[in-house]
Amino acid sequence: MKVKTRGMKIGILTAGGDCPGLNAAIRGVGKTAIVEYGMKVYGISSGFLGLIDREYRELNESELSGILTLGGTILGTSREKPFKEDKKKLDRIDKPGLIRKHYEEMGLDALVCIGGNGTQRTASRLAKEGLNVIGLPKTIDNDVWGTDVSFGFDSAVFIATDAIDRLHSTANSHKRIMVIEVMGHNAGWLALYSGIAGGGDVILIPEIPYEEQIVTDYLVRRASNEKPYSIVVVAEGIRHKKGKPAAQYIGDMITTETGLETRETILGYIQRGGSPTPADRLLATRYGTSAVEMISRGEFGVMVALHGNKIVGVPLSEVEGKQRTVEPDHPFIHNSRKIDICFGDRK
Repeated sequence: MKVKTRGMKIGILTAGGDCPGLNAAIRGVGKTAIVEYGMKVYGISSGFLGLIDREYRELNESELSGILTLGGTILGTSREKPFKEDKKKLDRIDKPGLIRKHYEEMGLDALVCIGGNGTQRTASRLAKEGLNVIGLPKTIDNDVWGTDVSFGFDSAVFIATDAIDRLHSTANSHKRIMVIEVMGHNAGWLALYSGIAGGGDVILIPEIPYEEQIVTDYLVRRASNEKPYSIVVVAEGIRHKKGKPAAQYIGDMITTETGLETRETILGYIQRGGSPTPADRLLATRYGTSAVEMISRGEFGVMVALHGNKIVGVPLSEVEGKQRTVEPDHPFIHNSRKIDICFGDRK
């Protein structure tokens, strides 16, 4: 359905954790809306919290220039989940009701929600409340269901791979085992990609249950074969003793069981910061421009997604509550086994 676009008002918000490419996506949405379609664009502060507190401002084209390469988000973000009830508070606020009320008072014709799984879930709920919503998938974890890739992931892979590269020289100099922990929540995409690209010897991801004995036997065999050091890449979401970071648990286990000198490194938030890679700038821009094209056609209640090399709109109701995880028979895993990378299982 073709709609009259000139004078339309659209809101943009970024929610959840920050990641490289958010400003590129904001720019893609805003410039396309203003320049191509004559729309008015409003930047909403601090994710869904900005809609609750009525914190927003109109964005002009000049404000959207020069932000393509910037990390973070010029709009700010928060992890506000408006549909999550806080049972501890007696004076509960109808946050979804406030969002709907302020959306209408602002005169918005559409709302672009840029974020990961939690953001897409909230966007889906808002669509059911009658708001015209479009979702854009971003996350360094690459675990948003319904798209081949989320922007932010490529940048995080680059950062994690660079860190692993640097650990090789230290590991070799001291003849140590180096354990490096990367983010990803319950998905192993970041550990898998950076582990392979960075020359990891052991890669442990949540989707493949590992056995400690297999890992330690593998590392002892490498040492006995005069391999001076080993790199172990660990996803934060693997099974491990609670109260300890995954890397520390695996490092302690290796030291105890093998006697081999082991050190741990946890990359943490450094994986989410800094300027986006060219690939993420391109993807975020493509997602942003496509979102406005969908708005111009009256296509709402969908998330912009990449299938192969084609941009499609996936219903938010299908995305909601799902997570994209690594398939145990993923081609990268199959190929890695052939070059003797250990995943801690018996295959």
